[in-house]
Amino acid sequence: MAARPVVSVFGLTGAKLEATVPLPAVFTAPIRPDLVQFVHKNMAKNRRQPYAVKQQAGEETSAESWGTGRAVARIPRVGGAGTYRSGQAAFGNMTRGGRMFAPTKVWRKWHVRTNTNQKRYATASAVAASGVSALVSGRGHRIQDIEEVPLVVAADAESLNKTKEAVALMKALKAYADVEKVSNTRSIRAGRGKLRNRRHRQRRGPLVVYAEDKGITHAFRNLPGVELVNVTRLNLLQLAPGGHLGRFVIWTQPAFEALNKVFGTQTEASQQKIGYTLPAPLISNPDVSRIITSSEVQAVVRPAGPRFTKRPYTQKKNPLRNTQVLVRLNPYAQVLRRAEILGRNKRTTKASHKKSASKKFLEILKAD
Repeated sequence: MAARPVVSVFGLTGAKLEATVPLPAVFTAPIRPDLVQFVHKNMAKNRRQPYAVKQQAGEETSAESWGTGRAVARIPRVGGAGTYRSGQAAFGNMTRGGRMFAPTKVWRKWHVRTNTNQKRYATASAVAASGVSALVSGRGHRIQDIEEVPLVVAADAESLNKTKEAVALMKALKAYADVEKVSNTRSIRAGRGKLRNRRHRQRRGPLVVYAEDKGITHAFRNLPGVELVNVTRLNLLQLAPGGHLGRFVIWTQPAFEALNKVFGTQTEASQQKIGYTLPAPLISNPDVSRIITSSEVQAVVRPAGPRFTKRPYTQKKNPLRNTQVLVRLNPYAQVLRRAEILGRNKRTTKASHKKSASKKFLEILKAD
């Protein structure tokens, strides 16, 4: 989360103005990637259009089973004679020209309702994530040259109505590299979608948030990848496309100042969302490892114990597997074990030692 007290404002020429605006409380909201992905998945389902196969598809023929006794399967077969179609199996999902298994219906449950509080929490998390430069850069946006995140421009930007003026503003803010990245990723879609009015695919670019449309939508609408939204209509599908946090957002000054009215704070309710206050983080510093290793905590904790703990004497051990326990229970077991090893060695030595033939036997063997 961003934690600066004030944010700089940039003019149309890219120069930093003397005026600053306080950071809205929504940028201190907890960042919850799990909640954002859950809400995004449910909201994305609400744009789907119902589809289904034709209700009579695969069953528009007169076919009856031949029954048993003819040494063929009991699948329905097309009647008639004199054509290749007669006698062919029909209707089943395993047959040529038959219906599919479990034909799709338009009354499937397409849309999913999501709790309002969850949607608001996810939107606040997405706005807070847009103020963290590491998350914005990690999402793939080209922000290495811009001076500050979140990026706020003067209110005069809402009066722009020419595309060349919008391009000049983006170049002055050093944010045009993200637009060029989108333009370079434009490609033709793979599959049948290219024939269904969605021929091209491209990445997402900056999101421009304004408070009042005085021509700004006409100025920016033709830039590839750039989207515009009113500050009172912030949408999670635009703030976190694909459920991934860190959208590069360019705020106009009136829109940035209106965020406290839209979302409220942790103590004051929102003016737009009745009775809603921002979620407060459970801990002020989420860096738990830093807390544990701090000198204040280490001064009062007990020293670390041994790496391996000794087994208690009450724990039972198997004497058939543990020799020490066996000897403790039966001291004579050690004598038996030693005698067994010595006897095994004697047998091995005798088997390996071969007696040579006697001298008298060799003389008889060599005699003519």
